[in-house]
Amino acid sequence: MGIFDQLKNKTKNAVASAINNAGNKSETFTFAELPESVEQMKALPEASMDSPFKTAALSVCALCAFAASQDIGVQMLNFLRGPRPLNGQEISFIKDRFRGNREYIIFSYFAGATPENEYTPTQPYTVTVSSDAHSFDEDGYARLYITSGGADSPRPIKLRKKGDGQWCLWEQYLLTDIRAPKSADPWA
Repeated sequence: MGIFDQLKNKTKNAVASAINNAGNKSETFTFAELPESVEQMKALPEASMDSPFKTAALSVCALCAFAASQDIGVQMLNFLRGPRPLNGQEISFIKDRFRGNREYIIFSYFAGATPENEYTPTQPYTVTVSSDAHSFDEDGYARLYITSGGADSPRPIKLRKKGDGQWCLWEQYLLTDIRAPKSADPWA
C-alpha cells in the first residue's frame, strides 16, 4: 500500500471515529460535602442548572438526601424538577427503592464506591455525567448517563429544558437494582 493509500485510510478512520464519538462528552462534579438542605443545594454553583450535566449531578445528591430524610430529599428533588413537583406516587416509588437498607444504590454513583467496599465513595464526593451521540436527539430534552460502581452499564437520567434555559429533572432511572454489597452477597 502506497503512502497516498495509507494517508487516505488514516483520514477515513479519523472521520469515522469523529462521527462515532460525536456528542460523547463527560463532565465530572466534585462535592466536598453533600448538601443537607435545599438551601445548601441552592448555594452550590451547579444550582444554576444552566446545563443538563449540572442538574443530573445534583439529582444524585438529592436522592442521597432522600435516603437520609424523605422530607429534605423531596424538597431538593422538587427544586430540581422546577414547575413539576413530585406527586405522591413518585415519592412512594422512591421510598420503596430504598426499603430494606438499600441506600447504597444511590451512593454507588460516586467515584470509588464498589460492592467490595460496601459502596463507600471516596471523598470528596465525585460524580461523572456523560452524554452520547443521541443524548440530545429529542428537542428540549437531554438523556444523560451516570455510571454506578455496581452495574455493568451506565444508568440514564432525562432532563428537560425550560424557556429560561434551566435544565430540570424530568425522569431518573438511577434507583434500579445493582450488585449487592459484599456483606449482603451470599455468594461472596
